[in-house]
Amino acid sequence: MNQLPTQIAFDEYGRPFIILRDQEKQSRLTGIDAHKSHILAAKSVASVIKTSLGPKGLDKMMVGPDGDVTITNDGATILDRMDVEHQIAKLMVQLSKSQDDEIGDGTTGVVVLAGALLEQSEKLLDRGIHPIRISDGYEMAAKIATDKLDKISETFAVDLKEKEPLVQLAMTTLGSKIVNRCHRQMAEIAVDAIMSVADFERKDVDFELIKVEGKVGGKLEDTMLVKGVVVDKDMSHPQMPKVVKDARIAILTCPFEPPKPKTKHKLDVTSVEDYQKLREYEKEKFESMVQMVKDTGANLVICQWGFDDEANHLLLQRELPAVRWVGGPEIELIAIATGGRIVPRFEEITKEKLGKAGSVREMSFGTTRERMLVIEECRNSRAVTIFIRGGNKMIVEEAKRSIHDALCVIRNIVRDNRIVYGGGAPEIAASLAVQEAAENISTLEQYAVRSFAEALESVPLALAENSGLSPIHTLAEVKSRQVKEKNPFLGIDCLRKGTNDMKAQHVIETLTAKKQQILLATQLVRMILKIDDIRAPSDMTM
Repeated sequence: MNQLPTQIAFDEYGRPFIILRDQEKQSRLTGIDAHKSHILAAKSVASVIKTSLGPKGLDKMMVGPDGDVTITNDGATILDRMDVEHQIAKLMVQLSKSQDDEIGDGTTGVVVLAGALLEQSEKLLDRGIHPIRISDGYEMAAKIATDKLDKISETFAVDLKEKEPLVQLAMTTLGSKIVNRCHRQMAEIAVDAIMSVADFERKDVDFELIKVEGKVGGKLEDTMLVKGVVVDKDMSHPQMPKVVKDARIAILTCPFEPPKPKTKHKLDVTSVEDYQKLREYEKEKFESMVQMVKDTGANLVICQWGFDDEANHLLLQRELPAVRWVGGPEIELIAIATGGRIVPRFEEITKEKLGKAGSVREMSFGTTRERMLVIEECRNSRAVTIFIRGGNKMIVEEAKRSIHDALCVIRNIVRDNRIVYGGGAPEIAASLAVQEAAENISTLEQYAVRSFAEALESVPLALAENSGLSPIHTLAEVKSRQVKEKNPFLGIDCLRKGTNDMKAQHVIETLTAKKQQILLATQLVRMILKIDDIRAPSDMTM
């Protein structure tokens, strides 16, 4: 029987007292020390990715345990790849991930803001203000800030005929990424992909219909949008035709091989005649399978499983091109795109279940022997593939992440078509509104509300610093101009275009992303401030 961690004993007067076991193996932090420990961990994480914020943000290189290298400035990816041990630092990683899952953009900004809020709360704790009063003040300030964002937001026309505003929105997201060399092309690809699959009645986008495929080789400019499906496979036999026009596709999840009993079985072949009979049986089965497919009028077979050389040779003889070992998600996407049905048994195949495509062609790359299959001019044009090329694996992977961010932002604008202008302008406007509101608060929370306003300024400060500008001087100038001109669209001119008006620069961000940043960061900070006691094994980091 395991001994309990506590034991009750009695002194000589019969009074009970508790003996706690293994206290020398436990470490404990309480009160202000626990808060300081949390704040230090969160600030450390925020300071790591602060330099990646904005269009001039720097990239980080991370080397995995098995030597694989990742170069990125995407906040969620950096934190995901980092080896974080401190429990509060792990919460910052999860904060960035939840922003990525929900919005897809603003993953760096949300961590920078949370770090700044905790930094401000440290000063308030040193002044003797109770953590609960600080978190209540932050909650009030977050409400004031999000209300201000609602007031300064503008509605954004999502029109299929007029794509330019959407391209400008995607270009803002891609501005800080490695793909900004072919900035406009990538933005147009992302917009066209979303417009192809968006359901404007439900105001939603099904990401299942957008496949992002990458291939090393070529240059980023070779990236293209295929109105169809790209599969990383080739024809099963080198002598099969490389192009099939007006394709009628049989989509199979059953293998081209003789049926096997489901139970364990054993077959004794005792003579040459028996062997010949077995061989004939197999051949008959193969021929009947191929004939069943041919009878429906199919001129291309896509099979989830493999088939042996005999079946392959027979398919070539019968002039039935085939593709084998196509994965489950790809099979489903091909079925959606071509309007076909997935067939689990040869007996169930009919003419109505065939998928239709204008052309299926093999695409080869340079001097390599690698080939891919492109299924185009499909019946359901809502399934698309973004095919990314790049000089090496790292560039292709980073381009995939960048395109994902752009797709998420355009999806968000389809769902809620309100926008704010970027460059730190909404943070400065919200900060001014929060500071003004703090003057009317008579309780102790006014100190926390003022601190929240200061924390909001950390985003424009980081933008200015990363762009090589003097941070405090630039922020003070923009702030005073916002007050004088009553223009909430003035932000940090990171790209040195000569104007601080973000509306003129077309730096656009979705309102949902900005509000989510403030609300998520505030929630996390409130949760951290409520922890005042940590008990952990002494070998763990605290």
